[in-house]
Amino acid sequence: MLLDYGLSLLLTLLTVCITGIAGESYQTSLTFNDILPEDPKLYDKMRPPKKDGQPTTVLFHVTVMGLDSIDETSMTYAADIFFAQTWKDHRLRLPENMTSEYRLLEVEWLKNMWRPDSFFKNAKSVTFQTMTIPNHYMWLYKDKTILYMVKLTLRLSCAMNFLIYPHDTQECKLQMESLSHTTDDMIFQWDPEVPLVVDEHIELPQLALVKNNTADCTQVYSTGNFTCLEVVFVLKRRLGYYLFHTYIPTCLIVIMSWVSFWIKPEAAPARVTLGVTSLLTLSTQHAKSQASLPPVSYLKAVDAFMSVCTVFVFMALMEYCLVNIVLGDSDPPNPKPHPPPKMDRFFDFNAPGGKNGKRNSKSLENSETTTVNTFQRQESTLLLSPVPHIQTIPPPPCKPASAIPKLTPAQIRLRRAINIDRFSRVFFPLLFTLLNTAYWIMFYEYI
Repeated sequence: MLLDYGLSLLLTLLTVCITGIAGESYQTSLTFNDILPEDPKLYDKMRPPKKDGQPTTVLFHVTVMGLDSIDETSMTYAADIFFAQTWKDHRLRLPENMTSEYRLLEVEWLKNMWRPDSFFKNAKSVTFQTMTIPNHYMWLYKDKTILYMVKLTLRLSCAMNFLIYPHDTQECKLQMESLSHTTDDMIFQWDPEVPLVVDEHIELPQLALVKNNTADCTQVYSTGNFTCLEVVFVLKRRLGYYLFHTYIPTCLIVIMSWVSFWIKPEAAPARVTLGVTSLLTLSTQHAKSQASLPPVSYLKAVDAFMSVCTVFVFMALMEYCLVNIVLGDSDPPNPKPHPPPKMDRFFDFNAPGGKNGKRNSKSLENSETTTVNTFQRQESTLLLSPVPHIQTIPPPPCKPASAIPKLTPAQIRLRRAINIDRFSRVFFPLLFTLLNTAYWIMFYEYI
């Protein structure tokens, strides 16, 4: 009997010990009432947990995993973040047998608990991730501190200034503000240990993330002073794309328009076609550079550059107009030169002795009964008569060495037109080089 009693007592002690060990290593499931005060009516989820009349402090932490979809036209960008809020609610009750540093709570309980009413001030849209499970959780620490972490995809507005585009640097912000609690009830502060973490491998196609920092953006409204925190992303535009797709092609188009200075002034179709084609190509290039930008009312740096290039191409076309005016109309056809007088007679029979010969020839024609001796006598008479004089064309008189042939008006106009082209071959490239040098020196500090 005594032995049976001892065995029963030993089994009871073993059971108690096993139960205690199991209680330390295993925590039973919680209900929402387990963390509320013993009198649930004392807990008001609409009132912040102020202690000693001091406003509730909420610590923020942001982890930026990605930045993308930066759209200059709509002035927006997208960000993937982990957003953490930490606050202490002294009104809560710790669950029994809580031995670990923190306890995971059901996120649905937040509907019946006080939570910061923070919202993203400059957000266009917020997407909550639900794959494969809802991406948020809540922890309760031993000191009654609550941590709420959520993963979000945000589409945020970013006020951009394109005055020195494409050499610009933009500041895009992520702002978080209290919706209904003023600074008398709640204050946002950055986590003193790790306020912000930004992924080092973030790559953007046309912009580079050069710097990021945290700041305070608390603002006073008509209803009170509302706490606000912000993350500032400093984005610098990469120049490589615009250098090879805007600046170099535009300069080549301007240089192409100068080819007309080496074409003959008389070749009007070639020079006019080259100038008009260059001007239309440059206009298309300018319109292409503006396609990805909003229609702002102020002059941008790229607008100034493209406008100067357009003026150069237009002036090259106007230069040929000046050349054409100086060249004048085409010359009238030259009159045909008079033919030289024909020399029908090389011998002058009016010289002395000519009459005698003429008279002897008449006697030969009229005499029908002339004998051979008479003919021989008449022939000898002709041979003994004086030789006729031979007329020759006198040589042109020699011009003096000082006499220089005068240029015709058409030749003078042509020479003036060619001189204008020669001047333009030097003036246009020199002036364009000076303006280019001044432009790049002005914006060198932004490159």
